[in-house]
Amino acid sequence: MLTPIELTGDEARRIQLRAQGFLGADSVRPFTGNGNGVPGLLARLGAVQLDTISVLARSHELIPYARLGSVGRDTVETAYWGGGETFEYWAHAACILPMGEWPYFAFRRRAYRARGHRWHQVPENVCDQVLARLRAEGPLTATELGGARRSLLASGKTMSGEWWDWSATKIATEWLLDIGEVVCARRVGWRRVYDLPERTVPAQHLGTEPTDEECLAYLVRHAGRALGVATRAELADYYRLKPDQVDASIEAAGLLPVTVPGVRGGAWADPGALAAPPRGRHRTTLLSPFDSLVWDRKRTARMFGFEHRLEAYVPKEKRVHGYFTMPLLAGGRLIGRVDPAREGAALVARRVSFEPREVSTRARTEAAIAALRTALWQAAGWVGCTDVRVEIVDPPELSGPIRSAVRLTLADLR
Repeated sequence: MLTPIELTGDEARRIQLRAQGFLGADSVRPFTGNGNGVPGLLARLGAVQLDTISVLARSHELIPYARLGSVGRDTVETAYWGGGETFEYWAHAACILPMGEWPYFAFRRRAYRARGHRWHQVPENVCDQVLARLRAEGPLTATELGGARRSLLASGKTMSGEWWDWSATKIATEWLLDIGEVVCARRVGWRRVYDLPERTVPAQHLGTEPTDEECLAYLVRHAGRALGVATRAELADYYRLKPDQVDASIEAAGLLPVTVPGVRGGAWADPGALAAPPRGRHRTTLLSPFDSLVWDRKRTARMFGFEHRLEAYVPKEKRVHGYFTMPLLAGGRLIGRVDPAREGAALVARRVSFEPREVSTRARTEAAIAALRTALWQAAGWVGCTDVRVEIVDPPELSGPIRSAVRLTLADLR
């Protein structure tokens, strides 16, 4: 039994920020094999979550922007969908994954197959029809295969398009995706393009399938690398594993036990993350609510003392911070929130709020406002906006200073 390594809360937080690519210029370089950039970032994180909501941009675009700065959006899309080096599958949620991870989700494909269904009972014979079409015609979208939605209710009304209203073809295609008989390696117009694994997955990844134990050890190890320091629950959450699967895989994953003040039950760290103290500049940026730094809300509260939730699905009148509230990261802390929107050439901050501790002194308030100005104008430049406007501010007495601070142009930040 290894003696746990003692870490302070600040040390653990800085290790986690470096592991996620927010501290130091070279924080996304390890484990990539070919430097940094978007492919290197994806290799480092292991999974980038997808979501349909698009405000400034879709979440999968916001992930590299937050770490790499104003990388071209076409560059992001090409890295994700243009080179045959990625696939889409169920990890933390629906995620873009490096193709090298294909073998290690065999345990999940086998589990789905053993259960016999996921959300729906699979229509008889439709899977064979889908596979026959793909073999004969090549890659196809759900629409090209016959439509993603059931066309009519019994009453004659059109369906809503939610997952429970899928057509038989869509149910069969998604089931084949679940069990690995079809693959999504690119999207066109946000529509999945389905193909056969033998035409999509490189032969070296199709040749053998790791055992469940090998799959889990790999994923726990990668979750440890991506998080730097994590509890058992946090390791499990990264790829939606079960706690007992993590327990059984910790030793094979090679993670080291650590103690962090306030963390019950201990934690584990990537050995590489402990090899050298984290140094370098902190990123100042807005984060997608689906960013892997904050997608685990309990971890975000423990790590930053920051309570965050997505309010997009909360009725408008009950929202506290806004529709797509983006945490503001600066100085290695989550210092506030911005609910952004775009109106023509303007990036509009519908609501801005700061954590009370960040505006408790004059110096802290000035630093928080400066960080907000930087984050808003950098985001504006990235999405092609030439103006920034702030609406509601919390606390209200900061409205004047904040509006004054953001009255500048992109040239002022260069």
